[in-house]
Amino acid sequence: MTIRQVAELAGVSIATVSRVANGHADVSPETREVVQRVIREQRYQASRPRSGSTGLVGVTLPMIHPAYFAELLSGIAEALDERQLRAVLCPTGHSHARETSSLDWLEEGETDGAILVLPEETGAELAAQARHGFPFVVVDPLGQVPERIPVVCAAHSSGAALATQHLLDLGHHRIGVIAGPHGWMATEERLRGLRAAMARAGMLADPALIQYSNFRVDGGRQAAEGLLALAEPPTAIFAFSDRMAIGAIHAATAAGLAVPADLSVVGFDDTADALIAVPPLTTVRQPLAEMGRTAVSLLLRQIENRRFEPLRVELETRLIIRESTGPRRGH
Repeated sequence: MTIRQVAELAGVSIATVSRVANGHADVSPETREVVQRVIREQRYQASRPRSGSTGLVGVTLPMIHPAYFAELLSGIAEALDERQLRAVLCPTGHSHARETSSLDWLEEGETDGAILVLPEETGAELAAQARHGFPFVVVDPLGQVPERIPVVCAAHSSGAALATQHLLDLGHHRIGVIAGPHGWMATEERLRGLRAAMARAGMLADPALIQYSNFRVDGGRQAAEGLLALAEPPTAIFAFSDRMAIGAIHAATAAGLAVPADLSVVGFDDTADALIAVPPLTTVRQPLAEMGRTAVSLLLRQIENRRFEPLRVELETRLIIRESTGPRRGH
């Protein structure tokens, strides 16, 4: 009996089961009674950190606040909590020096292993780190990761193809693209998916309609302003993050355009930002929490010296259609 199964039987979250099992007070008496009954009936026993371990896992990531990182962290923390392990957070601010310093500190016995989210290290640096024997998993890599290092990411290319096909089906042929930073793996994979979908429709992506940006609202707005200022502007914009898509909506509104009547907008991530956007955002859902949980699973296989073949795990993406997309005028 796993903690996930206990949670399903009790109708609560995994975190709630963990809090009850560990005697935390922040659970209502009614909920505690239900969870304890399931635990008794199923004879569930919470796992304990192995002997000699620190019980800590390092997590390096650029920042904590944006919803993308928060959702990844929720999955990581939940999966660690199942094993009564705790995360040591090391925000790096996209600083290579700060990240390598944090990783060195984590490796010096402060933690049992690490999860590296969007690591700044080069492939050669990651390979050197792996040779030290310190277990780690890379989540959503910026660039190519050497073989023998486990990687967890979303299926960027297929997700982008779904979004592009959706716009094509709505009659949009001039599709503006607000990509992420040039050269990032997520950027290149999503561009590959977009181009593949357009090629299947007998079209080529117009380089003049592709802007590179920074995954932030301000970057999305600035890129959209450039696209909308073209002599022949796009009728739809596919932004490679929800925050950039929201920036594109801001730019359209400032230009007097209605979304989606005058301009359709699609994002990527499906964070909480997508739901509170006006209008609610059509977007590609990355299973961010599950990516975090999967990374913990791969890391623990290394830490516990279980039979392990390093994997590149790509989790499925899905298109979530909301109110920011509609048919091209006259279509």
